[in-house]
Amino acid sequence: MNLTLSNGADTVRVALETGHICDLTLNGITPLHRAPWIDTPEVQRDTSIPLVERGLQGDFFCAPFGKSDLIDGPIHGMTANSPWEVIAQTDSRAVLRLPVDVMGAQIEKTVALEGGALFQTHRIIGGSGGLTVAHHPMVRMAQGADLSYSAKALAVTPGHPLEPGRNWLRYPAQTTDISRFPGRNGLVDLTRYPDQPGHEDFVTLIEAGGAALGWTAISRHAEKDLIVIVKDPRVLPVTMLWFSNGGRDYAPWNGRHRGVLGIEDGCAAGAAGHRAAVEQGLAARFEVPTCLRLGDTHVIEHAIYTVPLAQSVRVTDMTVQDQTLVATCAVGPDITLGQAPNWL
Repeated sequence: MNLTLSNGADTVRVALETGHICDLTLNGITPLHRAPWIDTPEVQRDTSIPLVERGLQGDFFCAPFGKSDLIDGPIHGMTANSPWEVIAQTDSRAVLRLPVDVMGAQIEKTVALEGGALFQTHRIIGGSGGLTVAHHPMVRMAQGADLSYSAKALAVTPGHPLEPGRNWLRYPAQTTDISRFPGRNGLVDLTRYPDQPGHEDFVTLIEAGGAALGWTAISRHAEKDLIVIVKDPRVLPVTMLWFSNGGRDYAPWNGRHRGVLGIEDGCAAGAAGHRAAVEQGLAARFEVPTCLRLGDTHVIEHAIYTVPLAQSVRVTDMTVQDQTLVATCAVGPDITLGQAPNWL
């Protein structure tokens, strides 16, 4: 069962079976990825594959992030693998509720198309313990992209690659210069999506302190557009990048999942796991929170913008002008993105 929202020509579908954001169209652009096996009946019948991977597309909310080693449940949690209920709806806005609790917490999702952007808010109410969370939007690019980020304090890979022998980056490794990350065969520039296929990689970017806006800008070469994903870095202090470029040869991936970038803004310990995030994680090493301490209400904000481009750009800053989010570029004029997030 699906829920469709629209505001003028902007549209989005919410797959109520999993809460996934699907088929987003903003400003005439479809920015989010859809896995090639979604319409394959044998994959959809294979219950050994987690539901979140069978229906891998768009954006979904992870609570907890990844496969938990503290609580039972599927990878990325019930928020990405179970049905949501609609509790309020207009043409362009809907409020949903997860019928099951997560570590005793109730979770509500608001999805809205406003001012040329897709806004999401998740409210996590009550509960107990430490919970990792992340958004999981995925963008696919046919011929690579220029990548820009808000200021980061550090980039770090986990102790082991996702797919040993099919990695582009070195594990473990870290740097303060994301244009010169230690790679398997030399330095790697994380401000460019690689053109060469055959690798699967994961790196965590830790936000520099003091900012009210965290952002990632993807300037796709072949598609000639700019996709901007923004977060509140005080709540989601890390951005975990998943470079999925044909490095998985087993089903349902079969080497065909290429040119995909996951921009996983979260409060988590990267790939270290739920227990590590609660007990130590990155907090002790890099002085950022790695889980939400449940009990109070946590509000998690996220937004996506798109703009067509004549040529690729590198974004250097984001500002708010007259309640509008504006991107400053290294070369060329500023780019108006749309309505600014409400937390700014």
